[in-house]
Parts: sequence; C-alpha cells; structure tokens
Amino acid sequence: MPNLPTQARVVIIGGGVVGCSVAYHLTKLGWTDVVLLERKQLTSGTTWHAAGLIGQLRATANMTKLARYSAELYTGLELETGVATGFRQVGSVSVALTEERLEELYRNAAMARAFGVPVEELSPKDVKDRYEHLNIDGVSGGVWLPTDGQADPANIALALAKGARQRGAVVQERVSVSNIARNGSRVTAIDWQSEDGTQGHITCEAVVNCAGMWGHQVGRMAGVNVPLHACEHFYIVSEPIPGLTQLPVLRVPDECAYYKEDAGKIMLGAFEPVSKPWGMNGIPKDFEFDQLPEDFDHFEPILEMAVNRMPMLAEAGIHTFFNGPESFTPDDAYHLGLAPGTDNVWVATGFNSIGIQSAGGAGHALSLWMDSGEKPFDLGDVDIARMQPFQGNKTYLFERSKETLGLLYADHFPYRQKATARGIRRTPFHEHLKAQGAVFGELAGWERANWFADDGQERDYRYSWKRQNWFENAAREHKAVRENVGMYDMSSFGKLRIEGADAEHFLNRLSGANMSVPTGKIVYTQMLNTGGGIEADITVTRLSETAYLVVTPAATQLADETRLRRHLGTDRVTITDMTAAEGVLAVMGPNARSLLQKVSPNDFSNRANPFGTAQDIELGMGLARAHRVSYVGELGWEIYVGTDMAAHAFETLWEAGQDLGLKLCGMHMMDSCRIEKAFRHFGHDITPEDNVIDAGLGFAVDLTKPDFIGKAAVAARKDTGPKTRMVQFLLNDPEPLLYHNEPLLRDGEIVGYLSSGAYGHHLGAAVGMGYVPCQGETAAQLLASSYEIDVMGTRVPAQASLKPLYDPKAERTRA
Repeated sequence: MPNLPTQARVVIIGGGVVGCSVAYHLTKLGWTDVVLLERKQLTSGTTWHAAGLIGQLRATANMTKLARYSAELYTGLELETGVATGFRQVGSVSVALTEERLEELYRNAAMARAFGVPVEELSPKDVKDRYEHLNIDGVSGGVWLPTDGQADPANIALALAKGARQRGAVVQERVSVSNIARNGSRVTAIDWQSEDGTQGHITCEAVVNCAGMWGHQVGRMAGVNVPLHACEHFYIVSEPIPGLTQLPVLRVPDECAYYKEDAGKIMLGAFEPVSKPWGMNGIPKDFEFDQLPEDFDHFEPILEMAVNRMPMLAEAGIHTFFNGPESFTPDDAYHLGLAPGTDNVWVATGFNSIGIQSAGGAGHALSLWMDSGEKPFDLGDVDIARMQPFQGNKTYLFERSKETLGLLYADHFPYRQKATARGIRRTPFHEHLKAQGAVFGELAGWERANWFADDGQERDYRYSWKRQNWFENAAREHKAVRENVGMYDMSSFGKLRIEGADAEHFLNRLSGANMSVPTGKIVYTQMLNTGGGIEADITVTRLSETAYLVVTPAATQLADETRLRRHLGTDRVTITDMTAAEGVLAVMGPNARSLLQKVSPNDFSNRANPFGTAQDIELGMGLARAHRVSYVGELGWEIYVGTDMAAHAFETLWEAGQDLGLKLCGMHMMDSCRIEKAFRHFGHDITPEDNVIDAGLGFAVDLTKPDFIGKAAVAARKDTGPKTRMVQFLLNDPEPLLYHNEPLLRDGEIVGYLSSGAYGHHLGAAVGMGYVPCQGETAAQLLASSYEIDVMGTRVPAQASLKPLYDPKAERTRA
C-alpha cells in the first residue's frame, strides 16, 4: 500500500527520464514536498527502449546549451548517486550522400563553431578514417562531433530519481492519477489509485505533466492542450560481431538510418519518411515495457540500404527486431512550460525521440522557470504556448505524425513546409490569392501566401540551400513594393481587443511605450520581463477611450494573449481574440496612396492620416479601417476589414490596381524587405533574453511613465550602455545566402552568430542581423572593426551598420 502525503508543493505525473529530471532539479533548487507518481514502473513507457544517443548540437543556441548541460549532468550523476549512467563520449559522425546534404552538414558545422561545440568537417576519406566499417560509395563528406556520446537511458532515469529521493522527493511507482481537480485557472488537487486498489487525494500547488506519450491524455484531464501522437519506431540489434570495438555514433540521414555500437553489437535504427502512427484509440492501460508487433515489410527498405552501407551487417544475424512507440509533436519540438489558460499546470513532454539527450537540460530549464516564475532564457522553440488549440485535434495529430518522425532525418532545407495536415486555417482572401497563383506556406495552422507563381510556372517549392525556384518571383514582388505598389495578406497576424475602464492603465503596466495617446494613434511597443528582455513585439492601436487593438505575430498570438491574461490583476479589462473576425490587406509602396484614393473618398494625406495613425474609411461599397504603418519600410497602409466584406475589399483593390501595375506579394517578400530596413523579427532577433536597449529599441520605451514591468532593468541598462548591440550586415559578395545562426567574426574572431538572414533584393546581396558584444565601446569603435560571416566554412566580408542600410531616416514610410 502506497504511503503518500495528502499535500504537496508539486505533483509530477510520469516516471520516465523527463519526470525524474524535473524532480531531480526541483529538489536541487531546494523544493520540498515533491511527489512523483508513475503508473507502472520507472522508465517503463518509452525511456527503457530509447537508443540513448547524446548529441550536443541542436538547431538553436539555447537548445544546444540545454543538450550540452544534459551531457555534463550525466557525466557527474554516477559520482553523486552511485548509479552508473553508461555515458561514453564516443563522438559522432554524420555523413552526406548528396551535395545538398553536405551543405546542410557544413552549415551545421559552422553553427557548431558559433555555439562553441567542437566540430570538424570531413572528406569522404576522413569519414572512412573515422568509421572504417562504412562503405563510402556515394559519400560526399561528413561532420565529426567529438563530444557526442551514448548512454544507458534507463539508468540515467534511475540515477535522477535516486538523486531526487536523496533530497527528499517521494517517488512512487504503480500509482496512477485518476483525476485532476481544477478551480478556474488553477489545479488544486489530484486523485490517485494504486494497482492494489488503494485510493488517495493530494492537494497541491502545481502539477507537471511528464507523461510522455500519455501526455495528451493527461493534458485533457487537467483541461489543457498537449498536442502529440505516438508513432512506431523501429530498430534492430545484430548478433555479436567478433572483434567489434567501441565506435562513434553514425548517422546516415539520406538513408534514414543511425548506427550505434553497444557491447560488440550494432544497433540500426530508422526514421523513415512515412511513419506509422500508433495508439489512435489511446495507449493501453496495461502498457509496461511493451513492444509492438514486428513489421518487417515496413523496415525492409531501410535494412537493404544499411546492409550495403555497413557490409558487416550482411554477415551478422539479427538478434533483436524491436518496434516500440515514441511520441511526436506537430513541429518536432518538445513541449515545455506553463500551459496556456492555467496558473500552475506545467508541461515537459513530447520529446520526439531525443528525450535522453534533452531530459537533463529540459528538467533544469523548467525547474528554474517554476522557481522564479520567469523563463531563465529564451525557450520559444519549445514553449507549450506556441501550440494552437486546434492542434490537439486527434485527426490532425494522426495525419501530421505520419510526417514528423521522418522529418528528423529529412533534409532540413530553409523554408521547408510541412506536407501533411494542411489547409485547416484559411484567411478570407485564400481563394482569391489561390486563383492568382499563390503558393502557400503554413504557420500556426494558417495557410499564408509565401510567393506567387507566374502563369505556367509550377506552384510548388523546389527546395535547396541555394537559390530556390521562387527566388526571382520574390525579387519581382520586392521590386514592386520598393518602386510601385504591392498588396499582401496579413490576416493571420494575431488581433487582440483590450477593452474596459482600465485598458489604458493595464497596457501601460504591461508594455514599455506610453499608451496614453489619442484615439486613432498606433504605438509600436514591447512587453518586457523584469530583466528588460522582450516577451512580445506588438503594435497597439487606440480604437476608443476604453478599447485598444493589439496586433501580434501569428506564431505568438496565443503566447501573447496568455501573457496578457496572466497579468490582468485587478484591472477591469476584457481580452477578446479578434484574429478571425477581420481580414487584413497590406497595401505598400510609393503608389499605395494613389491606389487607396481610387477606391475610397477618405483623405490619406500626411495632414489627415500621418504615419502611425488609423482611420475608419469607406472602401468600395463597404467599410474598413486603415492603419498607416509598415513592416516593409515603405509608404503604406494595413487595411482591416470585417470578414463579411473581405472579398469585396480584395476585388475592389485588385481591380483598381490594374492600371497602376499592382502586384500581389507574399511573406518571403515581406521578410526580405523588413531585413533591409533592419526591422527586428521576434523569436530570432529579439527574445526574452535580449534587453530592449541592446536590441536597439530603446526609442519604443518611455521611462518617464509610471512603473511598468521591466522599467528598472531598462533604466539600468540605459545608464550603463548596451552590453551588446544589434548590428545589420550586408555581404560584399552577392552570391552567398544567409538564413540564421551563421558565425559572426569581428577582426577574425567569432563573437556571435546571425539571429536572422534573408536576401536583400534592393541592396543586392544577402543581409543578416546579429548581436555584437560591445560593453564599454562607442558605436564608432564597434563599426571600426572588420566583419565577416562564416557561410558553410567560407568567411565572407560584410559591411556592418547600426542604422538601417535601406532608408535610414525612414523618409519613405513617412512620404
């Protein structure tokens, strides 16, 4: 019979490696009254059959930092707990069979240098030297990461659990959570039931969902959305191979395969392009250390390629054919953080087959977040608040999961779009844009026109690390906006109506800029954290004495709404998501005013409608609201129109624009124009880690207004001067392309990396943005240095600027 307390500070649900890590790290911070409940036995869900690969390099600097933390933690766990983790730093080799994959690997190698991860590019001969058993026919090159390794997954979890117990945590097996009691936005208690039929009740201050592939189900129990789906994951283990000694981990992503030597045997695992979802009707209640039925036909194509690539597999027998489930999220990033709509339901689940290498860092980050109430650093990639409500739909998850497992080893081309579960959220202009040749991408479920195909041109992406098939299309769209007039759909951007007697006070408390402005004024601002870091990048339009419209990026609409709701306090305010209520057409370019004057009797002059103001207008035979603001650095307006009149508004503008040469444009154009103007992109250039002064956005903060979140930190940084500065870079060579994370060199030394990159069609070369450390330096000293960008191992000289390289005085937007 379990001996469980009746109250706890936190209850952790799930005893896999992640749940054990959360318990370990919370107790390390001094938390007491920590209870971890495991429905069966520790590690019995998916941890026990994980491959245990420990990679150091991830897609972003912070994810890399967390992966490296995991490796360091596992190294010391055995000394602390006496439980062997089996961690061995054997290194890893990744090989390419195509030139495109080689560019990806070499770009990753450059990124590794920027993140401080040891790395070495390999020729085919070097690959053979590092991994003698490999058939290098068709191999174009590779990458060596000496600090990568492998470990025993189950023992890591058991060591973490022991460490938590040693500091007072209660870790109880064979007890499942039967109910989660919730009062408003807070969970108050959980009910539990043991296998022997004993039942109990624990009141608690917080719950952490670490339930792995049960995470979706446990989320529903707590009233929160945790989108993930289980898929079958296959590997084989060979019979012992005579003379086989320790080898690096080997990845051959072009053949969907990874290889690991363990005790003289070879494990071959696969991430096949079309996977097999599992558990559509829920995970069986008695699932414990279970395997799924073999499906040799499904695995056979991978094995055929592997036998050719690793000839010794042809001689060795198969000792084990294993099929076990893993959980996958809609975007292949795990879920971490405080669940939207709640004040105390935390999530750490959905680890997409990288749970072992992620668990240490994820538990560390979540514990710091829970302890302080604020993210310890930028976790936007994995923050559960990025998930949209519809993404919990079972049919959606089933369809998307067929693709996400395979994407782990697919070519990670820039601008790659998901192919499954598409067409769910469409703007009011979708069919009009489609009829004109739009090629759509997807963000937060929204179908967005990314570029427009010419007549007779294929309406699809052809991916590459070089110039893709839409490069010239986007260049023409860019030219239209810079020289004439273009129109694009911004309906997917989030729109939150803030209304009530205290709306002005509320927004003044939450944002850096002053919201005490006249009706019709548009304010650009940021929501800050207590450290002066940027939690949201928004525009706020005052609609009336008591109402404002907050416009947010599509990807962060839910996160921004969640932040606003969590800080309501006693202010008399209502928050309404208006995103789907209005369509938005951006009309941008030197002839934007001429177009609007053709379709509306309203006055669009500087006198009547200066930059940064909005007005209600007549448009054709309907009504709309025109916001004079621009994210592309040109004269222009964003036209907000009710969805009932959206089609009419589009047709009216499109027809009137024919005489002017109006061109429909997409999101790729918007990105290339904004980077020429050095406009920051939230999530890349500005994050919760970036002080608003360092980001060059001090102009958007009013330190004279009463107290607001982050005010003291901003004032302090303004006094000391920036520690680092956001700098814009233009490559001297027009050929190379920039995306993000390319190393940034100052006077020959790596000092950082690009936070974003795109091609500047007007400036004539790729443009990047990135932070350069500059504490104690003047702007002149910073710019006196020489700068280079490392593009796939080649250092390309670049021009650096603190002012926008395009229209530095913003004369065009105010024309």
